[in-house]
Amino acid sequence: MPHSEDNKVDGIVLVTEDAQEFLNPKQEITYREHRRELAEWMLSLGKNPSKAEGYSHTTAKNRMNRLDIFYRFIWDRKGRYIQDLTTDHADTWMRWLARQDYKESTKCHYQKAAKTLFKWKRNARGSDVEWDPKIEYSDPSTNYQPRDYLTRQDRRRLREAAMEYGSVPHYNSVTPEERGRWKTYLAQRLQKPKDQITKQDWNRANSFKYTSMIHTALDAGLRPCEVGRANSQWVDTDNGVLRIPREESSKNRENWIVALKTETVSILKRWIDEREQREKYDGRDALWLTKYGNRYDKDSFRTVFRNVAEEAGLDLENRDLTPYSIRHSTATYIADEEGLAVAAQQCRHKSKRTTEKYEHSSVDRQTDAVNSIE
Repeated sequence: MPHSEDNKVDGIVLVTEDAQEFLNPKQEITYREHRRELAEWMLSLGKNPSKAEGYSHTTAKNRMNRLDIFYRFIWDRKGRYIQDLTTDHADTWMRWLARQDYKESTKCHYQKAAKTLFKWKRNARGSDVEWDPKIEYSDPSTNYQPRDYLTRQDRRRLREAAMEYGSVPHYNSVTPEERGRWKTYLAQRLQKPKDQITKQDWNRANSFKYTSMIHTALDAGLRPCEVGRANSQWVDTDNGVLRIPREESSKNRENWIVALKTETVSILKRWIDEREQREKYDGRDALWLTKYGNRYDKDSFRTVFRNVAEEAGLDLENRDLTPYSIRHSTATYIADEEGLAVAAQQCRHKSKRTTEKYEHSSVDRQTDAVNSIE
């Protein structure tokens, strides 16, 4: 029966009476278990997976109800049951909502529910899919920053979050109940059964990889493609710089020397040491590899950025923040501190015509500039 206790998670109905009308008995079983997994994730991990923090019961219940509407909308459109909804389905729903006489805030709530679905797929199912809605809704009562803009406070919060993202507490510092919850998180993150999580897995979770990636990106204003191209040979910790060869630079015009903060150099030293102990880096030049052993691309780095930004508490639903927000803010603040010439050198300005207008800048000035900003 659709409203039996087996059909609920903490009072959240899994298969509604409206949904049941679309489903045969076999489909009802798969949809119920699909919804059960999603509801349990929302309540235990959904708000901030890296901190094992779930949404409130009210938020989870409301989003589950709205997602049921989303699923039924697609089933009705396609004339059949579909369990694995895609970003194309979500965009179709958003276009339909645009034609409805709903409040903007209502459309925004529906969009947040759909975003939560894809967030679950990334964090719990290992999907690389990132949904960038073709139509964005926002609550008119919410104030937000201009497009593509990271404030100095945002940058500080990103640095702090990067030092916590993916970390777990010491194995012996948590209660058995807390340890079970963290093992659930690690099992989902590492894509292995919970009962096979070991102390070694626990220790490996506290990696310097993402910390070094975000700190370096903030200092150097790295483009997403440069994160993917970055090689370990770029890192010169003795002199506190990145040395990007002409053949590996984004625009392939000249060699670049890029200054790094002192703390970033220390973090990179720790990552280089750790990297040498990881088997998948054997014989590889890449500074950072995904969990699948691939170089990062714009999509996989965007996932890292969004996860760390969520950890930092940045409002990704009502602000248009992307990995390029890092680069743009680095250029802006260095230009404020030391002028356009230093910013152009530090950020490897892509326009030769514009760059030729800048005066010569020294690495010392770049170092002073990058150390003066967050």
